[in-house]
Amino acid sequence: MFCFFFLQVELVLLLALSCVIPIYGGVCDQKPKMREHIMRITEFGAVGDGKTLNTLAFQNAVFSLKSYADKGGAQLFVPPGRWLTGSFNLTSHITLFLDKDAVILASQDPSHWQVVDPLPSYGQGVDLPGKRYLSLINGDTLHDVIITGDNGTIDGQGLVWWDRFNTNSLEYSRPHLIELVSSENVFVSNLTFLNAPAYTIHSVYSNNVYIHNVTANTSPESPYTIGIVPDSTVNVCIQDSTINMGYDAISLKSGWDQYGISYARATANVEIRNVHLGGAYGSSISFGSEMSGGISDVEVKDVHIHNSLTGIAFRTTKGRGGYIKEIDISNVHMVNVGTAFIANGSFGTHPDSGFDENAFPLVSHIRLHDIVGENISIAGGFFGTKESPFTSIILSNISLSIKNSDSPVDSWQCSYVDGSSESVVPEPCPELKSFDSDYGRAESL
Repeated sequence: MFCFFFLQVELVLLLALSCVIPIYGGVCDQKPKMREHIMRITEFGAVGDGKTLNTLAFQNAVFSLKSYADKGGAQLFVPPGRWLTGSFNLTSHITLFLDKDAVILASQDPSHWQVVDPLPSYGQGVDLPGKRYLSLINGDTLHDVIITGDNGTIDGQGLVWWDRFNTNSLEYSRPHLIELVSSENVFVSNLTFLNAPAYTIHSVYSNNVYIHNVTANTSPESPYTIGIVPDSTVNVCIQDSTINMGYDAISLKSGWDQYGISYARATANVEIRNVHLGGAYGSSISFGSEMSGGISDVEVKDVHIHNSLTGIAFRTTKGRGGYIKEIDISNVHMVNVGTAFIANGSFGTHPDSGFDENAFPLVSHIRLHDIVGENISIAGGFFGTKESPFTSIILSNISLSIKNSDSPVDSWQCSYVDGSSESVVPEPCPELKSFDSDYGRAESL
């Protein structure tokens, strides 16, 4: 009888583990195309003195390169210099290539940035209601786009935007550095990004997005700056990159409340590997809180997290709907982190009063394993809600060195959460030791 019970428990754990290990389609194995036709930005009158505004030159260059679309596309080469510009749009079958001594400088004059409607899955601007500034480099409904270089630099000169945000003097929501909307087969690689006004790279409603060997930095004090944001985007690879931001380094999103629920575009099939991350006042890796279209099938591995308020965060609140599920995070090394793990079911604001209070999010089948932390203040907090508890949270092979703690057991806090754990130090909450609760056992099976 005892053996039969033991086998039942083992079977429950095995089934639970099998449910949270996603299956991936080799997103990181893809390679960008080479272009035979090359044109230089100087051919269109651009001047790289850091003072001359080159927006028209970039716009004319992109328009000219459209003629090569049926010939395999073309490359726009940016040579050494400091190339000041406002926002401009790319085209399909284009490579934007920056020389190692080339710097694209974003104009600090708001009049040099186009103003557009908010994204349909958000309904409002993120910083404030209404419209938003178009990002520095944009693509909409494009195919086969490559933004790369020999470690050239794109500098958003975000300080003026951060000041406007902090003083409530923004007219519209801040721009990002790169935004690709409803596009596919996008490659961003071998570049340095500095001082983004808001997000550094934002892919939304897109498919097959590959980000490799990029460095993205902003000041630790920059407000709500985020590095890479896959947003209602599927088949994403982020690898071999270093990202240090004021808020989150990498944040997965999928729409905001009723707008995201209605638009119904998930973020799914995401691989993140071999990255060095820091989120000074946010999290190195976050899910949500805007996740109303759903986030699922995410694999994160070989991650170095440092100097972050939170290491890994799952954020949502009532009214979001949607889900965060089938997440596998492993081989993580954390140093100097406030809270290693946080899952909060009451986090975030709403775009307006039209959200549905009965749209409860689902957070389930999260596996965190093979993680080491040094100089950690708090191990973790998992806070579901009575209406929508977090289920099937699985922790294994985790060792966290908690600083200045005479009672490590107090380093975990839990409510309305269910899961299991094995070889976790310090020992987690009782709720994360078995699948005994009613909602946990049903979900795990």
